[in-house]
Amino acid sequence: MAIPPLAVSGVAVATLAVLGLAVFACRRWRRGASPAPPPPASSQDDDINMPLISDNLDDYSVSSNRSTVDESGIRIDRIITSPKTHGIVGKGATYPTESHVIEGETHVIDVTNSKTEELYLGNTLKRPAVANGPTPDVKHIRRDSGESNHNGTIPDIIVGSNLALEVIAGPSHGINHYMQSGNKSMLPVTLGRVPPSHLVLKDSEVSGKHAQIDWNANKLKWEIVDMGSLNGTFLNSRSVNHPDVGSRRWGEPAELADGDIITLGSSSKVSVQIELQNQQHVGVGIASDPMTGRRTGKKLHMEDVSCCQYPLIGVEKFGLFGIFDGHGGDGAAIAASRILPQNIANILSQQETKERVLSCHSASDVLRHAFALTEAALHHQYEGCTATILLIWFDQNEDCFAQCANLGDSACIMSVNGEIITMTEDHRVVSTTERARMANSGQPLKDGESRICGLNLGRMLGDKFLKEQDSRFSSEPYVSQAVRMTKACLASALIASDGLWDVISANRAAQLVLEGKQKYSEQKTSADKVAHHVLSEARKLRTKDNTSVIFVDLDTLRSDP
Repeated sequence: MAIPPLAVSGVAVATLAVLGLAVFACRRWRRGASPAPPPPASSQDDDINMPLISDNLDDYSVSSNRSTVDESGIRIDRIITSPKTHGIVGKGATYPTESHVIEGETHVIDVTNSKTEELYLGNTLKRPAVANGPTPDVKHIRRDSGESNHNGTIPDIIVGSNLALEVIAGPSHGINHYMQSGNKSMLPVTLGRVPPSHLVLKDSEVSGKHAQIDWNANKLKWEIVDMGSLNGTFLNSRSVNHPDVGSRRWGEPAELADGDIITLGSSSKVSVQIELQNQQHVGVGIASDPMTGRRTGKKLHMEDVSCCQYPLIGVEKFGLFGIFDGHGGDGAAIAASRILPQNIANILSQQETKERVLSCHSASDVLRHAFALTEAALHHQYEGCTATILLIWFDQNEDCFAQCANLGDSACIMSVNGEIITMTEDHRVVSTTERARMANSGQPLKDGESRICGLNLGRMLGDKFLKEQDSRFSSEPYVSQAVRMTKACLASALIASDGLWDVISANRAAQLVLEGKQKYSEQKTSADKVAHHVLSEARKLRTKDNTSVIFVDLDTLRSDP
């Protein structure tokens, strides 16, 4: 039966009306559910998005609670003076003056009486109202690669034991590796035929992941365990693999002792050297936190690696402390933290070289050569890292010497009798020193250019691909002059990644160290507490980058008058 045209028209009109009402209601619902317009950005948000250092100094407004950003990259409260500016000596005490960058001849500080220095230091470090500096821009090139390899923080280094491995027989004869009981970023160590094993032995009888060595904190012993290898692991000719050979099941841990010989398969033999760490001269504290991203509210991927070796393995009266801040991942930082200290130890193990350092009071050549060897050993195409290391040593008079070398924007300061000494140089592209270096090389930066190939650093380890793309990148470190401290000196050092210096000035950091030392002076773990005290301030100020802190306390050098 045919439907009348009038009825069809009525149905169509009704359908259109229903659709119109639906659309109208939907639009009203969307308008009602839409969020309110965002409020105007606060000055703090503007600060976050501003470049690290403005090319126009007039842009810095005056504020009572902010500090300036100096050319060395560390935020400071006072002008960094020339190396000729020393403390004013009077009646046996040195009064604190301005902080300064060491340049020129070896910097020697001799003080006969320093009992009252802490009072002067505390007075000096009160923060005046100074020019307002912007919060730094997002640093480096980073990628998320899963959970932090440090599980959020690097545990404190506990002075305990160093272990050195050397392959003494087999196809990989001559290679070596070291580890520290308290530095969890180095542990556990895997022995195998292929990367990512830490000690790679090119031997067909060695499994891909053959054995593992770790520190047993309960027994205070080093232990080795077979990881289900095909050809077995032997400790002093005794098998330590699982009784069910070929099951690929892990064996039981076996304790290691100094002088042991580990055999992997039948031909690769590894000697074990164990040294107790000595804390006679130096108290060491280390603290680290990946921090939380401001926008995501999630923990950042940890790419900082800390290194502490005192005494330096195989080199008496020398110690090494360092921080390696990775970008693009933590691979380069982990590798450099192992290779660089090992290179320095190998160079200083030569008696002639060691005697020259002790007689000349300078390790400049040693540090530069070790950095060059480390750069040559790294094969990271798309990952790189900063490197800031502090080398200390004692001469026959028990005077202490400290010298620093760095690449990148991690930094080190020392406080000697209240005098704050900047030991490092800033290698961000925006820094005056880097711009001058590139201009002198004939490849100056353009006005307003703050990055090269997307990276805000001009010097670093690794990043081989970027270095092939632009020759302005460099791995030549800045090396400070040595600082000499007699036993009468009150002295300490603070090394930190840029997460700290982004929000805390050098003077404020020194003040935090003083506060921590006074607060925790009677505790056995006072150095650890001081490091955490400094770190907590950076956390409180909401730094947006991984932050690692190493505190080295040299006050035990002071002798009673």
